[in-house]
Amino acid sequence: MPYLFTSESVSEGHPDKISDQISDTLLDNFLAFDEDSKVACETLVTTGQVVLAGEVRSNTYLDVQQIARDVINDIGYTKGVYQFSGDSCGVISLLHEQSPDINQGVDKEDKKEQGAGDQGMMFGYATTETENFMPLALDISHKMLIELAKLRREGKDIAYLRPDAKSQVTIEYSDDNVPQKIVAIVLSTQHDDFDEDEKMLTQIHKDIKEILMPRVIKQFPEKVQELFNDEITYHINPTGKFVIGGPHGDAGLTGRKIIVDTYGGKGAHGGGAFSGKDPSKVDRSAAYASRHIAKNLVAAGIADEILVQVSYAIGVAEPTSISVDTYNSSNIEMSNGEIAKKVKEIFDMRPAAIEERLKLRNPIYRETAAYGHMGKEPRKVTKIFESPYSGKITREVELFTWEKLDYVDKIKEAFNI
Repeated sequence: MPYLFTSESVSEGHPDKISDQISDTLLDNFLAFDEDSKVACETLVTTGQVVLAGEVRSNTYLDVQQIARDVINDIGYTKGVYQFSGDSCGVISLLHEQSPDINQGVDKEDKKEQGAGDQGMMFGYATTETENFMPLALDISHKMLIELAKLRREGKDIAYLRPDAKSQVTIEYSDDNVPQKIVAIVLSTQHDDFDEDEKMLTQIHKDIKEILMPRVIKQFPEKVQELFNDEITYHINPTGKFVIGGPHGDAGLTGRKIIVDTYGGKGAHGGGAFSGKDPSKVDRSAAYASRHIAKNLVAAGIADEILVQVSYAIGVAEPTSISVDTYNSSNIEMSNGEIAKKVKEIFDMRPAAIEERLKLRNPIYRETAAYGHMGKEPRKVTKIFESPYSGKITREVELFTWEKLDYVDKIKEAFNI
């Protein structure tokens, strides 16, 4: 019997995502000036206020208040009417030094034996459902909000948009897990005030269906475009007016959108957030490494859908477990346990090895902090960082290294396929 599955996304102007982006931009700046920085920073945003908290051990010193303000302005909170803007908000820094009790278990004389920054389990997932090996409902949800932000910045076709927004997509699947059609689309977007509420709703409904959605749909291959149909139920700003939003409408915290950040409810999640954490924290680095493994396994044809789990003990380099679930979609004559054993032989999952393999001790994290950490195109970019205390530096970095299909040939050779 057909079944339904739903995923959601939130925009870069959502309060929780503002917090994530501030935390990750702070991390980038610390890593840019000192690649050995240890960072675990949290951000709280609310009406007119930003609070920075957490632990940092670094040889550099930053103007963290100005960095936070710049992020807020970049996102688009630049007007007093929003009750939250980068130029006028208060920024309180409560950052302090990392606990030596934690650090003694992580740093080792032999860097290769660096211990895990915490205990826990992390998951990586991949599926043949989309070209980027991501779940389709989440991929559509992300692209809707990415395109909405572009329209907001263009300020032409839809000039009344404000930064806060959420999306949600429901897809009908067949018994053999193949998408059949899109059943429902939800989009709530913050907007400028209108003179008449009814006129406002009519205009927003029209613009979303006639301007936004065609720009989104054309980004997908033909087989996905065919899933969009005239029977889709649209819920556009279903509560009506959405003028008060952002941190003035709802407080935001780092790490509250972990399902949006990963696979939209597909696969599994170990519970650890990513943003604001340097790569010694396996919550982040091992989740990226697990995605890297799952994506390369699926791309190599091992299975059509794969979930990889890895777990650690704090201060211990070797993972306590590595497991693989193919959801009965395996294309080879091997059990899940046998596949996992091969994975352990191919991929070194010690924290230091992950950092080196995926080049994680670089300032690459601001770009991960909105619209998902997985499924994006790996690319090289040049970044400029400035500090009133350390000067100006230029860095070329590689983004989203865990999305590279650079282990497909090694996997095929190891599995004799």
